[in-house]
Amino acid sequence: MNRFRENRQQFFSQIKDFWHDIYGMEYALFDIKRESAETINKIRQATEQIGHIFYKSAPLLRMLDDETLLRLGFPTETHSFIRLQTLPVESVIARLDLVVTEEQVKLLEINADTPTFIKETFFVNGKVCEQFELKDPNDRCEDQLKQAMLKAVTSSLRSMGRSGANNIVFAAHSEHEEDKLTTMYLKELIGLKSQYMDFHQLQLVDEPILESEEVVLAQGLYDINGEKIDVLYRQTYPIEHLIHDVDPITKDKVGQSLMKLVEQQQLAVVNPPSAFLLQSKAIMALIWGLHEEQHSFYTPQEHNAIHKYFLPTYLDSDVFLQQGQSFVKKPTFGREGDTVEIFSNTGKKIAEDFHKTYKDELSVYQQFIELPQTIIQTEQGPKRAHYMYGSFYINGQASAIGIRAGGQITDNGSYFLPIGY
Repeated sequence: MNRFRENRQQFFSQIKDFWHDIYGMEYALFDIKRESAETINKIRQATEQIGHIFYKSAPLLRMLDDETLLRLGFPTETHSFIRLQTLPVESVIARLDLVVTEEQVKLLEINADTPTFIKETFFVNGKVCEQFELKDPNDRCEDQLKQAMLKAVTSSLRSMGRSGANNIVFAAHSEHEEDKLTTMYLKELIGLKSQYMDFHQLQLVDEPILESEEVVLAQGLYDINGEKIDVLYRQTYPIEHLIHDVDPITKDKVGQSLMKLVEQQQLAVVNPPSAFLLQSKAIMALIWGLHEEQHSFYTPQEHNAIHKYFLPTYLDSDVFLQQGQSFVKKPTFGREGDTVEIFSNTGKKIAEDFHKTYKDELSVYQQFIELPQTIIQTEQGPKRAHYMYGSFYINGQASAIGIRAGGQITDNGSYFLPIGY
């Protein structure tokens, strides 16, 4: 074992409940990218303005008819669910993926529903900064995250008319270490009395269960102890997957039943339903289309922000082929680079992700932008890598920032690269 690997393993092993290696592969880099305060401020300013555009667009989306929502990739089963607004903010924890160079900041996409990369940026980044004797640009962001989570839970309970002791459950798929440990990190951070459970331990009651015409089990979601759950935090349980979930024994559509519980105010979920509304990448095509028309829905200042930070995005590739521009094809609900394809200015495919989970989904076509490159230190030695910023938008405010480093398509195999002043 080389000295660098020894030092890296020793350092990260001191950070409790952190997955510095994933599936036996190096993930968290024992390295740091030095940033100027100017760059960090530029990213946060962009995050505020981009987040504002998405949030302003959400009420417009809720007014669309079913046919238009279908064209934007939202399955029929989700339409009543995504029209709900259960919290004052559209998403509690959202993450923008940004390309940042000296000249510009450009948005690749938003993960408003089930963002990952939380513990890395809000907690671990600070530990690495201490080690390298640099200032943490995410200092105090953890408290911002805590307050946002507390506000989301209390607002959810208030909207359902609940008071007194409540059953708050943080759930994840425990076989995925990153999901489980991120969920437990948020559970501990919030500081309220709550439970962690695997999704498989939860029981959904679609219709009240009767015995001698008396209700013995009311409609609702129940924990492993048979207690009704009031608030469910789901770390990575995407709605587009949830709607297809079927009980293996009864064949009941449990995912759709869970959404109905939310609609009937029998259960609150965080992130809220409105977060899924912003999850479809087709929203960027809608925003860009309104911008190209110079539609009065956006103010001149907002049009300037769209022009400055958004990439041209459409529901087909015609514009790019006519103009001879390189473009990227992305599934509307894809994650972690899965099923992404890059095309040259002649329309020839030049790169693709080998995962094809979303190959049958509606896609969007976005102008291609080259990710900047840097040298990273790994256990195998220095490597050249592309990098992209993940900038969190918490309760409608810019927050922690981190870097994913890897290939031109940022996927599950990318590294976590800490940043510091």
